Amino acid sequence: MITAIITIIIAYLIGSLSTAIIACKLTGLPDPRGEGSGNPGATNVLRFGGKKIAVVVLLGDLIKGLLPVLGVSLMGASPLVIALTGAATFMGHLYPIFFDFKGGKGVATALGVILAISWLAGLTVLGVWLLVALTLRYSSLAALSASVAAPLIMWLYRSDIELLIMMIGMSILLVYRHQSNIQNLLQGKESKIGGKKKKPAADATDNTAPK
Repeated sequence: MITAIITIIIAYLIGSLSTAIIACKLTGLPDPRGEGSGNPGATNVLRFGGKKIAVVVLLGDLIKGLLPVLGVSLMGASPLVIALTGAATFMGHLYPIFFDFKGGKGVATALGVILAISWLAGLTVLGVWLLVALTLRYSSLAALSASVAAPLIMWLYRSDIELLIMMIGMSILLVYRHQSNIQNLLQGKESKIGGKKKKPAADATDNTAPK
């Protein structure tokens, strides 16, 4: 029990390491929380930092979701501990203790968690994101579609109830974090991938790709 608690705390701390903020600081770029949408994620960093640094942020957020869960899985942890570890890592990204509890939206970190539990489930979720992104050209809609589909996909590959509950909780938070994007989509103000940026709603925070 003590080992499990320590593992979950470490997972949260790893999740709290904001790749966007750290990468921008190391490369001399402005703090992403004060630029563009103010969201510390890959899409916002892409806007003012370029593709290379955005890819670094994307991969960093994915890896920090993957490593803690993969670690406890390889150690033979129970589905409950795996689920709690994944949830802790995800919550660390959303509400990082090192950065005033103001984190990103969590799409890439959630994908890392799923990949660690089942690489087939992770690739299927990624496939949903790519399908919607390439056909409809809205990255935020792709993220929302993948988030909604993720619990069912997880259940198809891993039927553990603990993992299903974790995934449902993560999906609810992912949709919640995209509420401004949902508003923009409904109002026809959301920017398409590769298109000109449209004027966002007053409380919009980001047109989100995985981050």
